[in-house]
Amino acid sequence: MESQNLKLRSRDDPRFTTTTSNEKSRANRREKRMAMAKRGLRSLVIAVSFPLSLTLLNIYLFGSGRGYASLAKPFWFPPLWLLHTGCLASSFVMGLSAWFVWVEGGFHVKPTALSLYLGYLGLSMAWHPTVFWMGASWAGLLVSLAMVGTLVGCSRDFRKVNPIAGNSVMPCLAWAAFLATVNLKLVFL
Repeated sequence: MESQNLKLRSRDDPRFTTTTSNEKSRANRREKRMAMAKRGLRSLVIAVSFPLSLTLLNIYLFGSGRGYASLAKPFWFPPLWLLHTGCLASSFVMGLSAWFVWVEGGFHVKPTALSLYLGYLGLSMAWHPTVFWMGASWAGLLVSLAMVGTLVGCSRDFRKVNPIAGNSVMPCLAWAAFLATVNLKLVFL
């Protein structure tokens, strides 16, 4: 009889129900955080894999560089595989930077950042076929200079939203400047 009274009191005790509701709210918060983390990870994978897959497709379709391999180049010219690897790395870093901006809501706040990023993606996709498939060094120089311009704009706009995103564009900017230098030398070979 006494044990039944204890059970009844513990169920009716407000401290018991508060503890249970606290446990439920903690579990609910934990579930929400896990769901947010999963969405964040999924969006990160999409943000990075989209430009990477475009670059891989571009390299596969247009990156054979038959004319590039046969040119008499200066010693500092990178081999074709290094150009492809640099373009892939640049695509990866730009996808990561764009994700940083997207997470902060920056594409809604700064719509020019999205336009500049998409412009960069388009120009980087145009560079491989222009230089390696068509062999148009002058046009490739113009494309790479336009890439430098869009990356300067991306860095400026990304930095206003997220300083890490703005700073992570810098290696891509250095790579685009190097590509412009390589293109300039290709024009005069």
